[in-house]
Formats: sequence, structure tokens, C-alpha cells
Amino acid sequence: MKKVLLFLLCILNFALCVNAQEGEDRGYIVKVGDMAPDFELTMDNGKTVRLSELRGKVVMLQFTASWCGICRKEMPYIESDIWQKYKGNKNFVLVGIDREETAEKVAYLKEVTKITYPLAYDTAGDVFRLYAHANAGITRNVLIDKKGRIVLLTRKFEEQEFKGLCEKIGELLK
Repeated sequence: MKKVLLFLLCILNFALCVNAQEGEDRGYIVKVGDMAPDFELTMDNGKTVRLSELRGKVVMLQFTASWCGICRKEMPYIESDIWQKYKGNKNFVLVGIDREETAEKVAYLKEVTKITYPLAYDTAGDVFRLYAHANAGITRNVLIDKKGRIVLLTRKFEEQEFKGLCEKIGELLK
């Protein structure tokens, strides 16, 4: 009986820990107002992007993966409502960051979602872990102002939150 009780307590503790990571912080380890952690990644076009070199621009990071159903739902909206609207604005950069997948999977993801915005390869998940807990879910977006500070964090694809993201980008680019 004691073993069963101990086992149940262990399961409860594990469940509470996992739930806490998607609690108030929604799995993020950064918060609004923080300087965005710097990174360097290779893009699907072969170019390299270093976040610190984008200072002076509004930057949106979109963490995604081909296996993420919510990501696949959100990506066409990012394409139409954000990328198509701002891709010609020299003060805006959108970096999709594919988590822990091969170049072939990234190409497949772009094909099935019909997106044209650039995706970077975070093959080991190192950049993701600069922003969120290792086992935290995606999709998530990080909006960074021209000074390099995080101004908005989104999680999953909720219509009101996405609308707020679009509005915030417009404000920052005025």
C-alpha cells in the first residue's frame, strides 16, 4: 500500500511540475522587458542570421516544427497578415525557427503550409531553450523591438492574441 501511495505521489508531483511549466509563464524562461537572448542560425536560403545584428529593426521570431498542428494552422496567417504586409519594410525582420528538424523537413513544412517567409534551422533546439523550457510546447512567437527588448510573447494560436501581435508590429513600425 505504501508503495502504491508513493507511486501516486510521484505521478502527481510530475504532473504538477509539467503543468507549472505551461502555467503563468506559458513555458517561457524570458519575459516581456528582457533583452532578447542572442543567437546565430543558418537560414533555409543558406544565409546566416545573428539576432544582435538586427538591432534597429523590429524582429519577430516564430518557433515552429513540421509535427506541430497548431503551427501549421498559424503559419498561413503569419504569411498573409504579417509577412506579406511587412516583407518590404526594411525595419522589419521575420525569422521562423524550426525546432530540431532536418532541412528536408523544413522544406516540406514550407511546402504544405505554402509560406514564403524564411525559416532557420535550430537542429539541436539550442535557440528554443534560450527562450523556453526544453520540454515546452510550440507554436510560440517572440516580438522584439528596435532596441532588442522583448515586447510580446505569444503561445499557441489564439485569434485575439494573434490580432494583438499584428497590431503591436504595426505600432512598433510607425
